[in-house]
Amino acid sequence: MGKKILVQRRGRGGSQFRSPSWIREGPVRYLPMSDAELNGVIRGVVKELMHVPGLNAPVARIALEDGREFLNYAAEGMYVGQIIEIGAAARPMPGNILPLGKIPEGSMIYNIEKRINDGGKFVRSGGTYAVVLIHKDSTTVVQLPSGKVMEVDSRARATVGIVAGGGRIEKPMLKAGAKYYRSLAKSWKYPTVRGKAMNAYAHPHGGGSHQKGGTPVPRTAPPGQKVGFIASRCTGRRCPQIVPRSKRVWASGYSKKTRLKNKRTSAMPSE
Repeated sequence: MGKKILVQRRGRGGSQFRSPSWIREGPVRYLPMSDAELNGVIRGVVKELMHVPGLNAPVARIALEDGREFLNYAAEGMYVGQIIEIGAAARPMPGNILPLGKIPEGSMIYNIEKRINDGGKFVRSGGTYAVVLIHKDSTTVVQLPSGKVMEVDSRARATVGIVAGGGRIEKPMLKAGAKYYRSLAKSWKYPTVRGKAMNAYAHPHGGGSHQKGGTPVPRTAPPGQKVGFIASRCTGRRCPQIVPRSKRVWASGYSKKTRLKNKRTSAMPSE
């Protein structure tokens, strides 16, 4: 009769696939922009630096002078008691929050808003930062950690500095138990069993005397069949979807472009 495969269970959204957001302190986002922030500066103080389960960077609790509090990712070098400035007139110092149009070119920033007042969407992982490249009329060009260049409204906010907690992925897990407890905080399904290691009733890749994968399936395949290579026209190292034809290296050791160039050069009559 078969059974529901892992991708079907994940899509249904059971308890072990839901993120345990109830154990977190609160949303890590900027407060709505006020008039004082638009025209001047609001000051606050770092009350606490804490670890929040499921997040990979330390979080700072910042209390403003008007009594409001919010959470933001801690900057590298931030300390309890540090004065934080927020607004258009704030100084571009690590930990301060400014509109992108007021941050000097070449500065390192993080927790960038995609749209005004959305609280911060980009560059929020530990040890990461973006770079302000250039200011235009009403937009600012920012280079993300991936190398991608993005254009954002100059009124959107960002925090100056680098996200604290860099180097966390350099420490190995060492044992399965460490990864198991991390998966509980991150709502990962761990451990996962490969489909080809299952029996035939449990997965389309299962069964048989020898382990082998399946063939590509169409994009319109039903949920119990849609696993493995989905809507792939070809697979392998010579597939143009993986390696473009212009960059392939053949048995001769040269790409096609280089081989054609050498062929033309050798065919030319010598003077």
